[in-house]
Amino acid sequence: MSDAALAIVRGSFTMRIRAESWLGDTLLADDIPVADGSENRDRSLNVPEQISLTVPRRAGGFDWSPGTDPAHPLAAYGQQLRIDYGIDVGNGQTEWVNRGWFLITESSTTDDTVSVSCAGLLTLIDEAKLVAPFQPSITDTLASVIRSLVEPALTTTFDGTLADRGIPLGMQWDTDRLGAVTEVLDAWPADMVVTEDAYLLIGPVSDSGSPVLSVTDDRETGTVVQWQGGSSRDGAFNTVVAQGEDSAGNPIQGVVYDTNTAGPFCYGGPFNPFPVPYSYQSSLLTTVTQCRSSAAATLKRLRRTSSRKLGVSMVPHPGLVPGDIVAVTGAGLSNARCVIEAMSLPYSPGEMSLTVRVL
Repeated sequence: MSDAALAIVRGSFTMRIRAESWLGDTLLADDIPVADGSENRDRSLNVPEQISLTVPRRAGGFDWSPGTDPAHPLAAYGQQLRIDYGIDVGNGQTEWVNRGWFLITESSTTDDTVSVSCAGLLTLIDEAKLVAPFQPSITDTLASVIRSLVEPALTTTFDGTLADRGIPLGMQWDTDRLGAVTEVLDAWPADMVVTEDAYLLIGPVSDSGSPVLSVTDDRETGTVVQWQGGSSRDGAFNTVVAQGEDSAGNPIQGVVYDTNTAGPFCYGGPFNPFPVPYSYQSSLLTTVTQCRSSAAATLKRLRRTSSRKLGVSMVPHPGLVPGDIVAVTGAGLSNARCVIEAMSLPYSPGEMSLTVRVL
């Protein structure tokens, strides 16, 4: 986003939504008349993105009810929507922010309205179960296995900081394609995200980086920051044990403790002076170093669900996505580094909500 657009979205602004429909390489419609909708993202889910749209049945002389036409722009036969969020920056100019590509999963018509449901492109991997056991070859690596499991549905790109390595002999996955991808990522360790350009980006598990936005509780301007209610010990581990097997068949493991003294689950602290372990085993882990790296990344993932969270209500900001770092002031915190875990972005005038985890 430009500096001008960033300044505008901190207050009230005029917005619009532009949606294109594609079936493979064929453009079916370039400006679907979206009347309302919302975008929800939660990176704890297998498919983080969920979109709902409302479209008038007839607009511009076109019937937007898909009926039984498999090539209709709003049908659910492989059609994908590219959605852009427009910000009026003045002088008749609109700056467009690409929110990404989404697979239409369902369309229905009621009276004069068409309701469209979409999901992120990982749906293509999640629903594509393996029809025969998948066994990597002797020359396969972590990267090549992921490519084999997700391409050509999603083109994969890898962060240059990741170090690829071979796959142990005898690995096999029977049915769950997305589960196989997740197991490889856990062992690497790495994370995946579908980019706005529809690439599957594989990168390190990290909550680092500078804040992209400062959020301050200010009820007069419409920004509300408050702690989310509820507290539970369920899933609040302070130790992760990753188990594997070396080349000689001997069991190995790596153990990582939560040493964050500023957090509520620090090992040896009031939460529990003893280890409260989360344990798992993977044949992809063949050295103690690999076990420890995987355990450390798993601890970071566990914190996504068990750590303290804040709810933020604010003016819509179409430049944000889960995983972004924001600085939050409010609810007793001052300029606290937080990471966005979930969000809801309206596609018509309204409030945006964020769920952020305190780092």
